[in-house]
Amino acid sequence: MFDKRSNIAAQEAFGEAINTGDVDRFDNLVDPSSVDHDPAPGQQPGPAGYKAFFAEMRTAFPDLHVEVETLVADDDQVAIAYTLTGTHEGPFQGHQATGRSVNIRGMQISRFVDGKMTERWGSSDELGIVTQLGLTG
Repeated sequence: MFDKRSNIAAQEAFGEAINTGDVDRFDNLVDPSSVDHDPAPGQQPGPAGYKAFFAEMRTAFPDLHVEVETLVADDDQVAIAYTLTGTHEGPFQGHQATGRSVNIRGMQISRFVDGKMTERWGSSDELGIVTQLGLTG
């Protein structure tokens, strides 16, 4: 079933889970067979992959916050442009905390069925993160 309103609500709940660190909410928001077409290195499929990734990110950036700048939706897809901010206070990609802040932009398109994410395509400014943390050569 396709329902634009429930898909937008699921996308908003996904962002709230990131912002609060309540990664267990992904179990109700992401289909177990969901495919991430742009996964993080080593990311598992389905809710488990998102839970592990964002738990790691919140360890590295305890104040991690995603702010949706623009949202566009049709019957089965939600596209967002967002800003991601946080302060590096824990291990990140093998690097100890720098205390530096990051502010990067990204985009994501998610497909939903019955209010659960079934596919995701996305891009974040990963180079911007490591550059702002002073981790580039």
